[in-house]
Amino acid sequence: MTRIHVLHENPAWLPPLAEAFDRRALPWTEWFLHGGSFDLAAPPPEGVFYNRMSASSHTRDHRFSAELTAAVLAWLTRWGRRVVNGPRALDLEISKVRQYAALEAAGLRTPRTVLVAGREAIVAAARTHFAGRPVILKPNRGGKGLGVRLFHTLEGLASHVESDAYETPVDGLQLLQDYVRAPRPVITRAEFVGGRFVYAVEVDTSEGFELCPADVCAIGEAACPVGEQASAQPTHKFTVLPGIDAALRGRLEAFLAQAGVDVAGVEFIAGEDGHVLVYDVNTNTNYNADAEARAGIAGTARSGPGAIAEYLGAELARTRQAAA
Repeated sequence: MTRIHVLHENPAWLPPLAEAFDRRALPWTEWFLHGGSFDLAAPPPEGVFYNRMSASSHTRDHRFSAELTAAVLAWLTRWGRRVVNGPRALDLEISKVRQYAALEAAGLRTPRTVLVAGREAIVAAARTHFAGRPVILKPNRGGKGLGVRLFHTLEGLASHVESDAYETPVDGLQLLQDYVRAPRPVITRAEFVGGRFVYAVEVDTSEGFELCPADVCAIGEAACPVGEQASAQPTHKFTVLPGIDAALRGRLEAFLAQAGVDVAGVEFIAGEDGHVLVYDVNTNTNYNADAEARAGIAGTARSGPGAIAEYLGAELARTRQAAA
């Protein structure tokens, strides 16, 4: 039976999507990509394959799941299967450096960023390139905002890098990045399905950088503040917005088409000068159920899971028609 195949490594993120599939009576199955064997000479099953591999898979003891997924995607594309968020999307998911290169090639601004290889080079790079300004340290391959820290002084950065709290990134690469001071402690995350804008969500960053919207990502006390506390704090951590600037929306959709990304959450921030900077492309996007419920879109085709189910269902129908 031709069906939707969901490639992933985190069952905790599946229930909202499973519910959306089942509500529409869509046939689907899951591929848990932590291990297994694949006969590369044999054709894969028929259907539509949805890649949900995450850059943070290594934090769940699935160190090589991304590499396994890359190999499986190569097999699927060799046999001509329809893959949603294919090899190019995975390539962006696991490298912020490649994200920034692709964003800038598409005419989108990103924060000034310095790539650093080696723990011993971090402080010297910050001293050379940021001249005492506040700086953000983040892993090139992270996920959920894990490992992202803000330092207001070079001394604070040096103290952290020399301490036991410092963690070497899974790919060995760190990024030093300009701290963008926003008028309010919020960022915006624009959600796209099928390369088209679905909705945006305003995210309160006053408690830290760990911004995964899924309920299973809920955290307690944040690791570090994003900046000075504004007098008017957002009421909720995640709030659905009616839309974003039309020109920015068009540029983001053009970027996703150029980059070969079907489903993504793209995060950006507006600084005090009003300029918008894009700093993260999450191709394994999750959605906040409470925010969708408050916006009156939960369970509908305008929700994140609903939009994905509708899109994959349409892709499945096209695949079946082409094979008939």
